[in-house]
Amino acid sequence: MLQIKNSTAIKFFFIAALCLSCALSFAAQIAGTVTHLSGPLIAKKADGTVKVLSLQSGIEQGDTLIAEKDTYARIKFADNSEIVLRPSTQIKIDQFSFEEDKPNNDGFTMTLIKGGLRAVTGLLGKRNKERFGLNTPTASIGIRGTIFIAEFVPQDANQSGSGAADAQGNGPRAPGLYVQVLDGTVFLKNDAGNLDVTAGQFGFAISFTRPPILLPNNPGMQFSLPGNFPVSLNQDNANNESKSGSLICEVR
Repeated sequence: MLQIKNSTAIKFFFIAALCLSCALSFAAQIAGTVTHLSGPLIAKKADGTVKVLSLQSGIEQGDTLIAEKDTYARIKFADNSEIVLRPSTQIKIDQFSFEEDKPNNDGFTMTLIKGGLRAVTGLLGKRNKERFGLNTPTASIGIRGTIFIAEFVPQDANQSGSGAADAQGNGPRAPGLYVQVLDGTVFLKNDAGNLDVTAGQFGFAISFTRPPILLPNNPGMQFSLPGNFPVSLNQDNANNESKSGSLICEVR
């Protein structure tokens, strides 16, 4: 009788451990990996914990990434897309679902809280453009087959009145989403209107209630990568760059 009870207990603990392992494996699916880093990069996890990231650290769905004032960070995702965060940027990985042989399961959504990034579209964005979204407080962005840079300036960014330039050499600018397209076409959309922004153009959206507009000149956007960062991890796009702002943007 004792042997039977022990055998049953062992089987129970084995099954429980296996279930726990499967649950943890599912919860910790890796969306992307840190491939280049020039300073501190922090991840606020979905459960509220905080983790300091390093090279080859995994990025998970639900992570809020915080690049410190001197930090550039490149993240490569499972679909071969990539983003480079500039200093003083915060972005949340809301959703990432990608299986190469199951396009119906695609889904990639991020929220740019403040700061800026440079993004290169991967397979997911090329085959399912409607399943990619970059949200900001004033709009969302959808893209396909391009490279872009998006910069969002929050409402309280210039309250100090210091007039000092930021890490990119930019002085104070009006709050809102700034967009520059260097390859392809980006479609910006909010509640007030739609706007096509093509290669070489700059777009701006100040809020959801005012239509996006084209700017006649570069409003002060710069995105210079550190010397140890290659232009792109995707060789097919090595000579392309692009930027997108605070709206729904779709590349077509």
